[in-house]
Amino acid sequence: MSKALDGIRILDLTHMLSGPYAGMILADLGAETIKVEPIGGEGTRALLAGDPKHSYRGMGAYFITLNRSKKSVCVDLKQEQGRAVFHDLVRVSDVVIDNFSAGVTAKLGIDHAHLSKINERIITCSVSGFGQDGPNYLRPAFDQVVQGIGGGMSITGENAERPMRSGIPIGDLAGGMFAVMGVLAALQARSTHGRGQHVDISMLDCQISMLNYMATMYLMSGENPEPLGNGHFVHVPYNTYRTADGFIIVAVIFDSFWERLVELLGVEEFRDAKYRHQPGRLADKAVIDARLNEIFATHGTAHWVERLTSVRVPCAPVNRFSEALSDPQVRHRGMVVEIPHPEGGAVQAPGNPIKLSVDGGADYGAPPLLGQHTRAVLSELLGYDASRIDSLHDARVVA
Repeated sequence: MSKALDGIRILDLTHMLSGPYAGMILADLGAETIKVEPIGGEGTRALLAGDPKHSYRGMGAYFITLNRSKKSVCVDLKQEQGRAVFHDLVRVSDVVIDNFSAGVTAKLGIDHAHLSKINERIITCSVSGFGQDGPNYLRPAFDQVVQGIGGGMSITGENAERPMRSGIPIGDLAGGMFAVMGVLAALQARSTHGRGQHVDISMLDCQISMLNYMATMYLMSGENPEPLGNGHFVHVPYNTYRTADGFIIVAVIFDSFWERLVELLGVEEFRDAKYRHQPGRLADKAVIDARLNEIFATHGTAHWVERLTSVRVPCAPVNRFSEALSDPQVRHRGMVVEIPHPEGGAVQAPGNPIKLSVDGGADYGAPPLLGQHTRAVLSELLGYDASRIDSLHDARVVA
């Protein structure tokens, strides 16, 4: 089955999480993604590689997940000959993506200014903590650093005394997701005017973007929002409640949902006229939440999910990974998939959330062994003969 990005070739210079995640999504969508690694391999090859619970055949969970369907070519970009090999790859490629610290690509001569002279159609994309310019763009950054600077941590958790990062690395993952959007936009623009361009993704910019309407509220009022735990600053009841065996989420957005909840639970005090509309419920938020905690504690989560769903009150269990990854809807949507290992066997990993009706092939290739495709790519794609490749190998330019 065809895929949306068939015919697009990407040179993936990324490491760790934000960049490899972008490369993974692009590879899932069909782009030929060549992972250009240093001679010793990209850093995540070693992460969890020796962990008996979280590795398979010498590959850790990080690398297997983030580098599926990619090819591996080892090139030393610090050597002039290595950069020459890379420039040859750029001539026959569409996109170069990296997540080096700001300034590194320019120092190596592989930034857009240099590469566009080799291939005017090349698109480059850099994912960095703070972008490629500004008063603080050279600061080092990792996931929690940008979560903190970006404001989101200040509204996460139970109270302002203990700020809490997101449980998933949203700083890194958002950088990768926005990189994919930027690359796709640049590819579309190139189809119109024929020229490549640079895509500059700042992880901090992404965090600020995702503050969304809450940022607008602050800019209107000048009032900093406070963390509310799992509650909501407008809707009531909208929270997580303890059940006899776990937790349940109830999300009453509209008054009609409240009416259905009251009828289902039959709690007499909830029939008070002051609770019919949101302002009255918000004024008594603590009272309503306390009473609901008492009620939901009388039965297990599955009992309440079934009853609330039957009257169409929005609700959900708080699933652990074991429950989330076995959920029938998740499985039906192909969100748990088999990733083959290049030496045989397979592991399960999350699938691709982007579903296309025509170009939506769901097959996944193996993550590459270190340098697995160096010789094939240099010979088949660039036309290097065996003696030239051997010479580069002997000089430790490629591996």
